[in-house]
Amino acid sequence: MNKAVFLAAVLAFASCKKEGSEKTDQTNETYSEGESATAKTPEALGKQLFEGTGNCFACHQPDQKVIGPSIKEIAKIYKDKNADMVTFLKGNAEPIVDPSQFEVMKTNFAITQAMSDEELKAIETYMYSHLK
Repeated sequence: MNKAVFLAAVLAFASCKKEGSEKTDQTNETYSEGESATAKTPEALGKQLFEGTGNCFACHQPDQKVIGPSIKEIAKIYKDKNADMVTFLKGNAEPIVDPSQFEVMKTNFAITQAMSDEELKAIETYMYSHLK
């Protein structure tokens, strides 16, 4: 079991590094052409960050558990418990969805801690949009 968790953590970390740097370059090009983060809806920006810079989709799918819980499950639990997803993504709150997977998720805090409050709120908005 420990080997499986360790392997999952290594794979998640490796995939974040590769995808994150590629997508970051693309995002910078987009903004350098005059498009600002505020020109997008928060949900669209959140989707872009979730699938690009944050590479969150590598572990979280909309309707099914892969490595981490599904987006719907995360959003439902945070809504039901009236918890603050942004605080968790900053690394300042305890995990409430699947604490057993926290060690795997912890490697991604370097990415989310570098994001602005606006970007983290956009990710939160995108995730809550899956409850509709």
